[in-house]
Order: sequence, then structure tokens, then C-alpha cells
Amino acid sequence: MMNIKIQVIIAVIVVTAICVIINMIRAKNLELRYALAWLIVGVGILVLDCFPGLMAWMARKIGIASPVNMLFFFGFCFSLVIIFVLTVAVSRMSIRIKQLAQELALHEKENADKK
Repeated sequence: MMNIKIQVIIAVIVVTAICVIINMIRAKNLELRYALAWLIVGVGILVLDCFPGLMAWMARKIGIASPVNMLFFFGFCFSLVIIFVLTVAVSRMSIRIKQLAQELALHEKENADKK
């Protein structure tokens, strides 16, 4: 089991991080669709911090030998999901930038032809 001091420190850090993310969303520095995954992870970490036995119970139910291994596995899966979502976003933005550049070039050509 975890030491209560460590649990309190983790809880304070997670709550602070969630508050920072929410403030960034309010200030329009971060879009909700990108921040949602981080908010969900923050809440998940907070729940596991408040109920440390839950991690061991989940590991037993899933069939993973050690709760730490399950934590690393979930972290790895989360990282893959984040990488995939960001790759899709970059791809969409790249396509949109290309379209906008082409439209701008056409408008500039039309304006040059009119002169």
C-alpha cells in the first residue's frame, strides 16, 4: 500500500494539473477535444490514488500479475491513442493548409489578371 503522504502529494498535483487544463480551455489556449483525454486520465489517476486497492483488484480481474505492469500497459495504450489522434489532426490540418494555399494562389492570380 501507498504511504498517505505520497497519496496526498499525487492528489494535489493531479488536481492542480486538472485546474491548469481547465483554465487553458477557458482561455482558448487548448481545445476541449484535445484536452478531454488528459482530463479523463487525470480523473482516473485521482480515483486510483484515492482507492489504491482498486488497481490490484483490476489487475487480478484482467489477469495481469502485477498492478504496476497494468499501469505501464495502460500508459502505453494511452500514449498510442494520443499519438494516433494527433496524427489524424496534423493530417487534416495539412490537407486544409494545402487547400487554402491553392485557393489563395487562385485569388492572387485573378487579382493579377484584373490589373
